[in-house]
Amino acid sequence: MTRMKAHPSDDEPVIKIEGLVNSFGDFNVHEGLDLTVRRGEILGVVGGSGTGKSVLMRSIIGLQRPSAGRIDVLGRCITESDLEQGIGVRRRWGILFQGGALFSTLTVGENVEVPIKKYYPDLDPAFRAEIARYKVMLTGLPESAVQKFPSELSGGMKKRAGLARALALDPELLFLDEPTAGLDPIGAAKFDRLTRELKETMGLTVFLITHDLDTLYEICDRVAVLADKKVIAVGTIPELIATGHPWIEEYFNGPRGRTAHATHLREEQA
Repeated sequence: MTRMKAHPSDDEPVIKIEGLVNSFGDFNVHEGLDLTVRRGEILGVVGGSGTGKSVLMRSIIGLQRPSAGRIDVLGRCITESDLEQGIGVRRRWGILFQGGALFSTLTVGENVEVPIKKYYPDLDPAFRAEIARYKVMLTGLPESAVQKFPSELSGGMKKRAGLARALALDPELLFLDEPTAGLDPIGAAKFDRLTRELKETMGLTVFLITHDLDTLYEICDRVAVLADKKVIAVGTIPELIATGHPWIEEYFNGPRGRTAHATHLREEQA
């Protein structure tokens, strides 16, 4: 499979959101939300409960139709076009939902083959299976995991299997929704390192929703903060703290934030 290069310049934003409004009845989750994601970065997205982090991701990938605003992804206006037409922008991104979202009646290998079958239905089955095997092993799972069902996997293995499926089509853009939630600290740290390694080796841009402060410090190039129904700030963690916003101050300078920062400093000095 050959990755499609539809972008005219590496300087072009991978995601650009302007004036986004998401409403449920009379309640607006987002009002005038703006955000730009740069090519090649890992952007962490944080915010309190109810700020619409997952709604934002669903809007970007076309699962949530915004009430107003414009979203451009990989040079294509998502809010004004049919994603199944033209260049097929869906095949240029991969998504890891919370918990992996694997099909329980399919093996890991068969799960990874699902997007390949959808977009390359005429591909030789043996070659398709080989691609799936490679993607599974790329995420650090043993080759034996290819034949296992999701019920036979641990929580961490399910996350990696879901990641393998997200990488099936060699995407340019990767969406991760709380990828380390439910993992022990060692497993979460390994997943963070894997994310960074895949970003560098595959040239990925990563849109990462997380509550994990260790993840934010260890692998995110920038962090976007959702509050007051919009993105109130985006930048490096020191830049965010310098804004003096009460929620940002509490989030990053609270007990857990200070611990994550201290751990990050020790690892940098090691």
